[in-house]
Amino acid sequence: MRWLVMLWALWAAPALAVTCEDVTYQGQSFTTCKVDVTKADLRLFHEDANGDVIGSLRAIADLPGVKAVLFAMNAGMYHDDRSPVGHYVENGVEVMRVISNAGPGNFGLLPNGVFCINDDHAQVYETGIFLDEQPTCRDATQSGPMLVIDGALHPRFLPDSTSRFIRNGVGVNASGTEATFVISNEAVTFHEFGSFFRDALALPNALYFDGKVSRLHAPSLGRSDFGFQLGPMVAVVEKG
Repeated sequence: MRWLVMLWALWAAPALAVTCEDVTYQGQSFTTCKVDVTKADLRLFHEDANGDVIGSLRAIADLPGVKAVLFAMNAGMYHDDRSPVGHYVENGVEVMRVISNAGPGNFGLLPNGVFCINDDHAQVYETGIFLDEQPTCRDATQSGPMLVIDGALHPRFLPDSTSRFIRNGVGVNASGTEATFVISNEAVTFHEFGSFFRDALALPNALYFDGKVSRLHAPSLGRSDFGFQLGPMVAVVEKG
């Protein structure tokens, strides 16, 4: 009997590192996937070993050494050729430098930020702080705007905005041990989306990934979105 319990624990451990659920907040629906960064193999994915853009959440499962994908989401804005717009590091290799200046579109709606991943912790940094502190990141993706900055909403988010899209992003707890990925299940404003991270999830810092192209792979919910070819992606994988 004891060996059965141990076998079940080993089988269940990877799944317990990711918990996805649908949440209703102020009449709006969101899906959250909470990742225990101390247990999960959380990584960024963009190109395969041949230098070809992977392009879809489902295709991550076809990469060598990947047994299963427990969670995946698009993770940062990209150009028409699907190359990352901002800073991008994968497995310690820098692909794109940090972009610090303001610019057109949501990416340039400063302050923007960087999602930084290491083996046992993760963090969201406002870009200026990231440049000042120069943290080591095994994987990193820059996007924008910041949704929550030290507990405050981005200063340019308007409560009465009429700009609504399906949106996705990530927030991290203060200790860096848990990252919460969120996609809205209906069109929401920046103010509504940021408020969900700040007020419903109580996360001190959160970063916007994208809108309109937002996609989620959450097998535990029976969900695997398809559609646009993607650039940078984030996933929790089980190796085998």
